[in-house]
Amino acid sequence: MYTIKEISQMTGVTSYTLRYYEKEGILPPIERDAGGRRVYSEENLAWVELVTCLKKTQMPVNDIKEIVRLSVIGDETIDERKEILENHRLVMQAQMKDLKNSIKKIDKKIAFYNGSGSC
Repeated sequence: MYTIKEISQMTGVTSYTLRYYEKEGILPPIERDAGGRRVYSEENLAWVELVTCLKKTQMPVNDIKEIVRLSVIGDETIDERKEILENHRLVMQAQMKDLKNSIKKIDKKIAFYNGSGSC
């Protein structure tokens, strides 16, 4: 079990952001101790890491919330969660293709500036 401070240090996500994520449904509900303090489990840590990953890939917050909502419902929603992730993967693949094309154009321009090609 971890405190919010420990989770923050482990993930680089601020305590404020962790509280916000929980309040907004971006993370599943976090257990509390007798004093009302959040107590994070390994599963909660995995969720924070997944949310951080998905946000880095620019997955819409509503999609992240939907994955969390469906996960709380249970295993009968696995196919729906998988579909959200598969759709997001397709978007990411298209973005990667665009980025690779942009890198090629930038490389051509650099080669031009180096005097070894045309732009």
